[in-house]
Amino acid sequence: MKSFEAKHYLLKANLRWDDVGDKTAFPYSLLALKDFSEIAFHPKVTFFVGENGVGKSTLAEGLAMAWGFNPEGGSINFNFKTVESQSNLHKHFRLSKGVHRAKDGFFLRAESYFNVATQIDDLGAAHNYGHKSLHEQSHGESFFALFENRFWGNGFYILDEPEAALSPTRQLSLLVRMKQLIDKSSQFIIATHSPILMAYPDAWIYQITDKGIARVSYEDTEHFRVTKSFLTHPNRMLDKLLGSSDD
Repeated sequence: MKSFEAKHYLLKANLRWDDVGDKTAFPYSLLALKDFSEIAFHPKVTFFVGENGVGKSTLAEGLAMAWGFNPEGGSINFNFKTVESQSNLHKHFRLSKGVHRAKDGFFLRAESYFNVATQIDDLGAAHNYGHKSLHEQSHGESFFALFENRFWGNGFYILDEPEAALSPTRQLSLLVRMKQLIDKSSQFIIATHSPILMAYPDAWIYQITDKGIARVSYEDTEHFRVTKSFLTHPNRMLDKLLGSSDD
């Protein structure tokens, strides 16, 4: 069997603090960014995980915009604006890229997916997404139609909470699709809460907290520990959270 060698499109990103004017303004005021200067990426899959509000989506957005993606999502050629809510973090990133150039790319963010689907319809580009409007499918079906039909391989893909519309079974299917695309020389950066997705073999996981950004093992993520504890002893966990069922 022919071995696969990953094409490392994005090697690392540096935050140029000297260029930042007001360091007390968002997102530079995030505690997670206090001592942040550089982050390296796995040639196949890198995950950002952490609680809501710590900055993982902001970090993914900043990297996406620094790469050239539209802040609301889409391919590198998308250039539309619905609500201007993005930070200026991208302006202060210096990206170190590999020698290979990605032939495809996409930035998927769950919170603005509706806007991207509308733009695809407006452009008459449904043929690239399974020949059916993404608005004419369920949320989960449209997400997976995107993964199956529009992600072509040899690509650089940034996904922000892709599990938002996916059942656990569909999340497992996404792992399979990721493997197919990685075998076609693709690289992923994914911000997620899903302990299913972050189990992808050999991926790098960065846990983002108020104490900073640190690489951790899968088993050391809070997502894994909480999920395992609940599934192992659901009644005990529910009693602790909700009180005795006799009340």
